Amino acid sequence: MIHDIAMYLVHTIGALGYFGIFALMFLESTFFPFPSEVIIIPAGYLAFQGNMDLSLIILIGTLGSVAGAVFNYYFAIFFGRKFLLRYGKYFFVSPQTLDKLEQFFTNHGELSTFNGRLIPGIRQLISLPAGLARMNMTKFVIYSALGAGIWVVVLALIGYFIGSNQELVSYYLKNATMIALGGVALISSIYIYKHKKTRHTS
Repeated sequence: MIHDIAMYLVHTIGALGYFGIFALMFLESTFFPFPSEVIIIPAGYLAFQGNMDLSLIILIGTLGSVAGAVFNYYFAIFFGRKFLLRYGKYFFVSPQTLDKLEQFFTNHGELSTFNGRLIPGIRQLISLPAGLARMNMTKFVIYSALGAGIWVVVLALIGYFIGSNQELVSYYLKNATMIALGGVALISSIYIYKHKKTRHTS
């Protein structure tokens, strides 16, 4: 069954093409709980087969993710905190979630838009406190692109390098989140350690 699901995702992404990757990554980066794993990993596998270009997958996947982040940024500016507190639950953003996002942004500063892109549960919504704080747009786009780019690269390479063994595609699609998050956890731990060390020495 897992194999059938994996092949279905591969065929679906192949049919949608690069525009589909952009659109789905845009949605994944806004309020929709749509996992990027089921978009980029099959695309990476298609690149291994020669049906798509790996560099374009990474570029377009990152651009889609950043576009979704910018949407959330301006959404927060336009509607404001009161709106999010009152109606955010309809967009999967509870008051408790918004408080945690704002606390994370406060603790880690503007770099949280980079680091937050690598942390599950925060990745899609870290743009909201950045918008509420009216973070510099240039810095926001750069940090968001770096964080999203790392995530997309990890997923695309998983899809690409297991492409030589079709049986592994279904296996890694099932376990991709844990594999990708292993690298993410390492990056996040290094960042947090350096952040605390800098704060103690200053």
